[in-house]
Amino acid sequence: MSVIRTALSLISFGFTIFQIFNKLHDAQILKNSNSARNFGESLVYLGIGMLVVGIGYHLAFMYTLRRERNNLKESGLVHGDSPFPASLTLLVAIVLLVIGVAAVVAMVTGTGPLR
Repeated sequence: MSVIRTALSLISFGFTIFQIFNKLHDAQILKNSNSARNFGESLVYLGIGMLVVGIGYHLAFMYTLRRERNNLKESGLVHGDSPFPASLTLLVAIVLLVIGVAAVVAMVTGTGPLR
């Protein structure tokens, strides 16, 4: 799932940009950093959105594979019952989604472990 790589980049860059400009504003080095912080926040939202779409696509793909295997089994072309293993890609994507949501909560509310 190449979406994971792209979403990770967007979330991490967005959170970093937001934090840097937030710290510069807090230290009174910059008088107004709202546009830069909004840009960082937008990158995080974009990364989370991409991740949600990627997870949906992955689930649909895995469902199609399982349905095709059942069709082949009913036709007698595949013998035995070997279930598909758990998708490690899906687990990583869900963990990254949780981290992304935690980053948004930290940016919006100013609380949480990532603040």
